[in-house]
Amino acid sequence: MIGYGDRARTQCEVVRLFRETHPDLPPLNQGTISKIEAQYREMGHVRKVPSKRQAVVDDDTKLNLWLALEENPITPARQLARDKESQYP
Repeated sequence: MIGYGDRARTQCEVVRLFRETHPDLPPLNQGTISKIEAQYREMGHVRKVPSKRQAVVDDDTKLNLWLALEENPITPARQLARDKESQYP
C-alpha cells in the first residue's frame, strides 16, 4: 500500500500514524483509508469529484426522443436536444 510518510505502510499503520500526528482532527478509520486508497488507484488522485446527476425526463419526452431516433437513428443526441428545445420553448 502507498502509505503515510516516507515508506509504504499497512492501512492500520496509516490510521495509527494519522491519529498520532493530527490529534486535533476527527479520527480516521481503516475503512476510510481503504476508500481513499481505492480512489487513488482508480483515478490517480483523491480530490472530490462532483457527482453527475441524471436529468429527469418525463414519459412524453422519452417517447418523442425514441420516435425521433427511429426516424433517423444517426441523429446526434445534441441535435435531438436542440430540436426538443425549439419545439417546447
